This record gives sequence, structure tokens and C-alpha cells, in this order.
Amino acid sequence: MENNILAILIGVLIGLGGATAYVWQRNRKTHGHGHIAIPSQLAAHFSPVPFSDISISERQFPFRVRADLQRAINQLFGEQTRVLHFCGVRREYSHEPVELSTCIADSPHNPVVSIPPEYEELNIGEDEPIRVLKNGLWLLQRNGVRFAVLLSAVGSYGRNTGLQFQVGTPNSAEGTQIAQDFFKHLEQSILKADSYRGKILSLELAEHSYSGEATGITVHKLRTVEREQVILPASTLNLLERNVIQFVKQRERLSQFRQATKKGLLFYGPPGTGKTHTIHYLARALEGHTTLLVSAEQVGLLSEYMVLARLLQPSIVVLEDVDLIARDRSQMNNVCEEVLLNKLLNEMDGLKEDADILFVLTTNRPEALEAALASRPGRIDQAIEFPLPDDLGREKLFILYAKDAQLAKDLVAEVVTRTEGVSAAFIKELMRRVIQFHIERNGSLEINHADVDAALDEMLFSGGSLNLKLLGAGQLSARQAASGA
Repeated sequence: MENNILAILIGVLIGLGGATAYVWQRNRKTHGHGHIAIPSQLAAHFSPVPFSDISISERQFPFRVRADLQRAINQLFGEQTRVLHFCGVRREYSHEPVELSTCIADSPHNPVVSIPPEYEELNIGEDEPIRVLKNGLWLLQRNGVRFAVLLSAVGSYGRNTGLQFQVGTPNSAEGTQIAQDFFKHLEQSILKADSYRGKILSLELAEHSYSGEATGITVHKLRTVEREQVILPASTLNLLERNVIQFVKQRERLSQFRQATKKGLLFYGPPGTGKTHTIHYLARALEGHTTLLVSAEQVGLLSEYMVLARLLQPSIVVLEDVDLIARDRSQMNNVCEEVLLNKLLNEMDGLKEDADILFVLTTNRPEALEAALASRPGRIDQAIEFPLPDDLGREKLFILYAKDAQLAKDLVAEVVTRTEGVSAAFIKELMRRVIQFHIERNGSLEINHADVDAALDEMLFSGGSLNLKLLGAGQLSARQAASGA
């Protein structure tokens, strides 16, 4: 009885083993759920050329050039090149990036199989996002020569850091020429940088935004600031006109006279005096320029920003509150702070004379800046002061920020008198509160004295001296505001 049971068990095991071998053999060509094994496809594609006569060429690209790479892919295969097959690829049991060598080397334990192509939507600041391919395998033919192209991710520790293209061609002069032509096309597309040129950009470390779209490079939509909305003293406007607008217009002629076409500018002055507001204006006024916004915490990415600045020139590199990273060395507390400062100095000093790049640095504390930055020509070529607005400036600002609300002339004159020493940011906030009080009392379109009194009282008295500093009215005394003296 026991011998019979044992014989049955042995028979079952032998049967299972035979079935497993059959399934394994079948899966070598069609692996699970209808996935086609890539090695068999490549072998058939290159036949009669054996894998031993195939050479693989490779180029790696930063993750942030995905949009331009996709544009290159869309234009890649013309009349001379036929697409015989295209699919997505992945390893059956691993999330590691796929390489062409692993596609060729058949592994029964972890085969590379075909899958539907996967795309990711990338926001490039246009009406519709661009769909970028995550990975793909093309089986191609050009002038009778068959070759393969693989796009895949590269990275480390489970994080994608870039993209790579691998081209597998016969080991011949024709095959080498195909690989060289392919990579030349990619390089030309990236150098054109059509996806981001002329836009307002910042780099992001996160891979996705809150909307679910991939980031890497974020395209900003700044508010529109027209020339007449830049309310500054005449001397400041003249400096801006000569050192920015006219300088850019005359770049070509300056280059003919072998003069530098790069420039460093320092915008300094109390908080809220219009430095950022003016940058918004310049970003739109300088047509064809790419603007790169570098926040203080991103200075570690400065090298990557400068790669983009050179690639996308003419460009503007904006570093706001530069004193946070470029303060006097004697005030620094550790080596890391000095390293960041040196990175900034080296990048500004290392630019070629013919680089069409404007550096615009802003600070509220020019006295705190490192002398190697602020006192050396070639890094900062012109400092431009943004002072607190004078009487005429405050009058223009009140009218600007009133927008659709109506202001009587005598009321404007009174408010101008009562706000001597405030910043442009204070006036903007004052007008918002004036209009809010006006709405709450169900007033008409014309602002009256009660609206102004209520807003000034809330801003100047209710919050105490700290509120005056926060709102940019540190030089305005409460008695002055109350009496209009």
C-alpha cells in the first residue's frame, strides 16, 4: 500500500517537472500573459548577424532634458529609417533600469519582456503638457542595415537621475556611421533647447508636482508688469535703462568692438521697494531671454543653473536675497557657507566674455556682502539703489494700486503726506485694506477719508512697532500718520 502511494507521488512530481519544463520553454519566446521575450525578438531582427558581431554605443543625458529628447525622438526617424517594431520594455522581476546588453543576454530567471510603451506628462509652460516616453525599444532599418535603439532610465539607489540612449549596430563602418548620426541628431536637438528657451524657469528636486505632472524644471507664469507700472525715481530708471535695456540692445555692436556681453547687476534697498517687481518687468521686457530664478536654498544647484544659462542664452540669472549666501566671510559660521560663496564667485567669474548672461542679485543689506563679490568689477558691474518712494512716487503708486477704485485728488494728496517714509509694498497693502473697508461699508466706487483712516489705523496702531517693520513702514512714526504732519 505504502509503495503504491510512493509510486503515485513520484509520478506526479515527474509530471509536474515535465509540465514546468514545457512552460519554461514556451515562455522563452512568449513570457507570461502574452509578453514577448525581447532576446528572441532581437535575435530575429539582427539575423543572420550574430550577437557577437553587434556593438553597443551609449550616451547619457540629464533627467531635466526629457522634453527636448522627446522632441528629438518625434523627429528622429525620417524617410531613410524604417521602424520595423516598437515597444516598451522591462525586466520581469526587477525594477532596475534595462540595458541593451541585458536585452541580448537571455535570462530564464529574470527575462526582459515587451510591454506597452509608458509615457509621462511634462509641463513645459505651454497650453498642453508634452508626453515624454519613459522607456522604449525600436527595431530599425536604414539603407538595408538593421539596428536597434533603446531608451531607458539610469540612476542609483532606486532613484532615476538621467536617461540613456543605447544603439546596437552591426560591427561595421555602416553601423558605426548610423550610431554617430543618431547621437549627432540628439545633441543638435538638445542644443536648440526649444522646450524651455525664452521662458521663466527654476529647478526642482521633487519629481512630481501637486498636479501629478512631472517636474524637474518648473516653468513659472509671472504676473504681467508693464513699463508704466515700474514706479521708481528718475535716476534709478535711467540706470536700469542704460545697464539693462540698452545694454542688451547694443550687445551685437559691443561684441564687434570685442567688449564683454555679460554683466552683473546688484539691486539693493529696503524691503518692499520694488526689486522683485522690477525683475518681473525685465523678464518680460527682454524678449528672447530665458530667466532662471535661483532661491537662496537652491544655491547648491548653481552649477546646474549655469549649465542651463549657457545653453539657453541669452539668459538672466536671478539670485534674490544674495546676502544669505554671500555675506562677509568673517560672519560665516562654517566651511559649508564658504563653499557656497566660492561656488557663486567662481561661476560669475568663470563666464566667458561673450556669454550673453545677465546676473541680477538682490539684497536688503548691501553692507553685509562679501567684498570679493560687491567690490570686484567683472562680477558686479553696476549697483542700482531702490530707495523708498518720494512724494511723486507714492502718488503714482496709490493711483496704480487703486486700479478701478476712484480717488479724489485731495484724498491722494492727504495720503501722500501721511505716508512719508513707507515702501511701495506698504502702499500696495494699504490700498487693499482701504478697498476692503470700503466694501464692508457698502460704499460706491469712490474711496473716502473714512476708508483711509480705518486702514491706516489698523496697519499703524493695532499691530504696534513690529507691524510697522513688517509692512515696510519702519521710518514712519505713528504721530506722523495720525496727524498728517
